Amino acid sequence: MRFGIAVFPGTWSDTDCHHVVAGILGQQAEYVWHRKTSLESYDCVIIPGGFSYGDYLRPGAMASLAPVMDAVRRYANGGGLVIGICNGFQVLCEAGLLPGALLRNQHLEYRCQWTNLRTERVDTPFSNRCSSGQILQVPVSHGEGNYFADEATLDRLEQDGRVLFRYCDAQGEATESANPNGSAHNIAGITNESGNVLGMMPHPERSCEALLGSEDGNLIFQSIIDSCNDAPIESPRVR
Repeated sequence: MRFGIAVFPGTWSDTDCHHVVAGILGQQAEYVWHRKTSLESYDCVIIPGGFSYGDYLRPGAMASLAPVMDAVRRYANGGGLVIGICNGFQVLCEAGLLPGALLRNQHLEYRCQWTNLRTERVDTPFSNRCSSGQILQVPVSHGEGNYFADEATLDRLEQDGRVLFRYCDAQGEATESANPNGSAHNIAGITNESGNVLGMMPHPERSCEALLGSEDGNLIFQSIIDSCNDAPIESPRVR
């Protein structure tokens, strides 16, 4: 399959994502500059981490107005798979593709550390390689990862099963001490209503090689690959 990896001024996890999907998993991957207006040739679009546009105004705010994000909206509305990682999650929220916002970490510190993520669903394009309740070891690296939404939105996310990953301890309990940023409901990753857009603060591309301490991130990328490979051949790619 073919991945498109969005690149904004200030993006820096683009090369990590490219290394994983192309170098480790053997898929096609291309960098997509922020001025591009068409994504029709890709099976999945990655909006990677970094400090797009220097995080001026708010993290992800300026990137959400870039020409490529109009293409991402059309792509997602047509059923295309989109995964936003860290700053990419912030961009997706600012662009209105996901609800809520990412605020300053509750403890007001930048955190770069390993976290445990409990897999809440396994019937999605991003988690079909996981087992129910499986705990993934994936690191975070952010200063504004505190997921916030009003209570009505949080209730909808929970009721609709749109919380895909949740911060937890080694036993799978979503405790306060296991939450690295103060996110509501220990939320680490959510999907849109259609389930084809995922935003997550932890960096799965940093946990795809044993040398780095975990290979659990491969489960997320391989789930995407499997989802595309299992799609009916007659289905057109609507962008």
